[in-house]
Amino acid sequence: MTQPTSPTPSTASRHRVVVIGSGFGGLFSTQKLKGADVDVTLIARTTHHLFQPLLYQVATGILSEGEIAPSTREVLHRQRNAKVLLGDVTDIDLDARTVTHTAVGRETVTPYDSLIVAAGAGQSWFGNDQFSRHAPGMKSIDDALELRGRIFGSFELAELASTPAEVERLMTFVVVGAGPTGVEMAGQISELAKRTLRRDFRRIDPTKARVILLDAAPAVLGSFGEKLGERAVKRLTEMGVEVRLGAKVVDVDSTGIEVETDDGSRERIESVCKVWAAGVSASPLGRRLAEQSGAGVDRAGRVEVNDDLTLPGHPEVFVVGDMMALRGLPGVAQVAIQGGRYAAEQIERRLEGKPPKGPFEYFDKGSMATISRFSAVASVGKAQFSGFFAWILWLAVHLVYIIGFKHRITTLLHWVVTFIGRGRSERVVTEQQVFARQAIADLGSDYSPELPRLEKDRPHEAQAD
Repeated sequence: MTQPTSPTPSTASRHRVVVIGSGFGGLFSTQKLKGADVDVTLIARTTHHLFQPLLYQVATGILSEGEIAPSTREVLHRQRNAKVLLGDVTDIDLDARTVTHTAVGRETVTPYDSLIVAAGAGQSWFGNDQFSRHAPGMKSIDDALELRGRIFGSFELAELASTPAEVERLMTFVVVGAGPTGVEMAGQISELAKRTLRRDFRRIDPTKARVILLDAAPAVLGSFGEKLGERAVKRLTEMGVEVRLGAKVVDVDSTGIEVETDDGSRERIESVCKVWAAGVSASPLGRRLAEQSGAGVDRAGRVEVNDDLTLPGHPEVFVVGDMMALRGLPGVAQVAIQGGRYAAEQIERRLEGKPPKGPFEYFDKGSMATISRFSAVASVGKAQFSGFFAWILWLAVHLVYIIGFKHRITTLLHWVVTFIGRGRSERVVTEQQVFARQAIADLGSDYSPELPRLEKDRPHEAQAD
């Protein structure tokens, strides 16, 4: 490894703000500091800002990854007091006030005067990380592209399959987690099979695909309330999605998944394509901060912060978004956006000699989830909506928060193609998308793809119906 390097701030006398993460919290806090007399350094492990709520649409071929993940440099190219560094943050030294990050073997140390930690959260398999090999999560572009390959690839392999049992295994899709992501994913896979692909194959009937939504919880969309949860279940059932609640996943392998019900009985579901949309785990940086500051962490690894989002004992360090634990606030985009802006404003007020703002107060703008085209559920304050109106509201809100005019336009066009017509613009899949991450993880060891090999080809006329 090369010797660590320390970038020199553009103006030594200016206050140095380091932002970790290019998600909602990191990007919006950086933009909020545009007019401040500071030098901002944004450090992120990816070169893009990910609009995570639409990730499932990349996985199901509606949108391209570019539409929901604009280049961070492009977004900030006009902000002259901000620069972007690529790197995976490996250490934060609170005493020395430095951030250490690596990129392709190069280690860099960046000093700060104020720090905003918005590194986000990853998928949690509840202590069973081995499940990730066979049931990818839904937290990154890599996840979405891998799942796109697995979903479309399952139909392609089913067209080649030799036995009815093999066809059924390939055309059974299991989504674990009945929160917004799981509900949206299950609904889109069902629509993909029954609407988009229904006429594209000759030997299989895509409309006969099974989509199963599993959750150990007793309700779908639990945070939305009982009324909207029941409406979501009704609509999913109408679409042919099998909703199974009180079903805990106890094992996952390449060709199936095993669940345990509340009465202790177990069942194996034969399925090649599984999607994990349950559970989150905060960035490991949270525990690193807690160790140095004495702050507590919750079960998800989120740091317990003060009411002004600062780290206990370190008023120069703010923790926002999915990494913070404060008054039970949920890990949603609006919490990260509002927290990032709040932290940036606090830094500005300190530099200007103004008194700090009061405790951080989250303004809940509501929760929304799509179920199918023309159908969604939305909870805004005490008002609850479902059906077509909620779907229109969902479209409008998400379109507003997509970064960049050109991305909004292309996203809108893709939605027209998908929701008015039958097509999906992003159906290109490759084996590399499915297997590359596993190959990288297994570098230096024997590696074989997880999708089962097809049985030896037989003449189609001799195959059972």
